[in-house]
Amino acid sequence: MIEFYSLVALRAVLLYILIFIIFRLMGKREVGELSLLDLVVFMMIAEVAVFAIEDPYMSMFQAAFPMILLMILQIILSWVSLKSKRIRELFDGRPSILIKDGELVKSEMRKNRYNIDDLMQQLREKEVFNLHEVSYAILEPSGSLTVLRKGREEGSLSLPLVMDGRVQQRHLDLIGKDETWLKNELGKMGYTSCKDIFFCSFEDGRWYISSS
Repeated sequence: MIEFYSLVALRAVLLYILIFIIFRLMGKREVGELSLLDLVVFMMIAEVAVFAIEDPYMSMFQAAFPMILLMILQIILSWVSLKSKRIRELFDGRPSILIKDGELVKSEMRKNRYNIDDLMQQLREKEVFNLHEVSYAILEPSGSLTVLRKGREEGSLSLPLVMDGRVQQRHLDLIGKDETWLKNELGKMGYTSCKDIFFCSFEDGRWYISSS
């Protein structure tokens, strides 16, 4: 019996170390920032570890193989998501505008199965107690709510205008600009093509640009 519990304890320690290494290799992310895919992979790895601990006669190779396979899959998908915005949106989702210019966007709330009680709760967490105070409210893919209060200058809503060399027309519409304006402004700064830009945003008259 003592030998059995010693074996279980040893396997638990070894699997703990393996899981720690796997999670470190998969990258640092806060719990609130985990995507649905991250959660699924983490849960599957945890389940495999539990089975391996409960069955001390399973070889460590049999226990470690599916865990390492899941880690490799997650790293590959993360790399692909980094290179492709479409893939990133497929796995991680994209932000949803719940309040625009002080008006509730009911279609986005319905699409996200997000009711007014959810909205008011998250607004209160941001110390906002009245919808009249809100200019924009954006539901992030992580489930957190970003709130822009009224009273800030026009154009103060900071949204990516170019990502991975692609113009974000939806974001331009939100700030009342078009692609011609964007290209003219970028041309003044020496950028002849949006394809040369990895990330670009505009807030309070200031540009942030990172080249490819």
